[in-house]
Amino acid sequence: MGKAIDTNGKPYNRSLLVALLLVGTFCTVLNQTILTTAFPTLMKSFNINTSTVQWLTTGFMMVNGIMIPISAWLTSRVNSKILYESAMFIFLIGTITCYMAPNFQVLLTGRLVQALGVGVTMPLLQTLMLSIFPANSRGAAMGLAGLVIGVAPAIGPTLSGWVIDNYQWRTLFGMIIPIVSIVIIAGPWLMKSVLPTKKSNLDWISAALSTLGFGSLLYGFSEVGEKGWGSSIVITGLIVGVIFIILFGWRQLTVEKPFLELRVLKNPEFSIAALLSSVSMMAMVGVEMVLPLYLQILRGDSAFKSGLTLLPGALMMGVLSPITGRIFDRIGAKRLAITGMFLLTAGTIPFAFITRTTPVAYIVVLYAIRMAGIAMTMMPVTTSGMNALPFSMMSNGTAVNNTLRQVASSVSTAVLVSILSNVTSNDMPSKSLLKSAPLAYKNSALNATLSGYHATFWAAIGFCVLGLVVAFFVSGRSPHSIKSDALDGGED
Repeated sequence: MGKAIDTNGKPYNRSLLVALLLVGTFCTVLNQTILTTAFPTLMKSFNINTSTVQWLTTGFMMVNGIMIPISAWLTSRVNSKILYESAMFIFLIGTITCYMAPNFQVLLTGRLVQALGVGVTMPLLQTLMLSIFPANSRGAAMGLAGLVIGVAPAIGPTLSGWVIDNYQWRTLFGMIIPIVSIVIIAGPWLMKSVLPTKKSNLDWISAALSTLGFGSLLYGFSEVGEKGWGSSIVITGLIVGVIFIILFGWRQLTVEKPFLELRVLKNPEFSIAALLSSVSMMAMVGVEMVLPLYLQILRGDSAFKSGLTLLPGALMMGVLSPITGRIFDRIGAKRLAITGMFLLTAGTIPFAFITRTTPVAYIVVLYAIRMAGIAMTMMPVTTSGMNALPFSMMSNGTAVNNTLRQVASSVSTAVLVSILSNVTSNDMPSKSLLKSAPLAYKNSALNATLSGYHATFWAAIGFCVLGLVVAFFVSGRSPHSIKSDALDGGED
């Protein structure tokens, strides 16, 4: 393999560029879940309720989801070195704003600014990793990307719980500032322009339709957990979202230079890979959100302990992601995907039968098995789908894939939270029992809550089974059989 050459024809060190990308993007993606276990502390600090504090995550996800389609255009238009440095700088400004926030409004503003940066760095990382490695090495490269995209959100709750127990909530942002600053300072030397660019105007109509469509849809789903499916706000948000997404899709398929190249979905290999990637994300994110609630509400565990229970699973994913990437380079995605979805399904089924006294060690092992299944499925399948596209469509494929995954995550969260709340409230004992037999009421209420969790886990099992079926349709081609049209490799 020859030397890695940037768009200016100059050689560069690929390993240092990848290291910079991984460290910087890890910091940005970590912020998706870093406030999960900090909500009670923030509610107390700013004297706000649950529905208000949730916007720190909901608003972040919305802006993130809106930015992902725009990132495809930015990647084709702006020098990749300037784009990554700018995204990291915007993220740093948002992080400093959060760290210094005197009130909730400023904290939320900082989170939204952070999300602008994350919405660019996450898809840009994947596009760059797919571009600077040939097809038969992309599995290992995307395995490293999986360390960032999968493991960073997975360790967020554990890290958050530990920081909240030992320091102030501001430390969650303060500890990231120096690392991101170093990445930005090192950028001019280590980051290179490696993606070809072309002059193209942003289709503002498509951008507006995308923003209104995905923004409304994510807003509608984010409100389901608290307001229920019958809420006029939820229904309006979902209807408006669907209408604008249909208009957005129609425009992308009819204009000469689309804002987001949805025609990549005409490729069956890519479409099946994107579907399986989205379904596995739904299975992962949903349980990742519900399990800490079970541990804290039903078992009375602290935020840190509940986060610690999930840590071995996150570490499992971290260890396996590079390994499964290398295995993919040898045998392709199909067998990995079938095995991974089988493990994910087998690891989820026992959660439908957990009780208030289920041993924590049992939960830790099951969750680790689930995360092993995710590691074997998500990035190998994503890489398989991307390998089916021509090089010129890489950034568009990445944007489509990430947009679908972001929406799928929101959908699964909304569905599982609504099932949890609805089943729990329907099974709750009569208030009259509270006066006549308070102990019996408490026991019945706990059982009702447990029923809610059982129903929620059964829904998650449904996602897993759907994914297992789809896995059988994944392409069985080995990357070695694919002629690489990527940019030349590089020195390690």
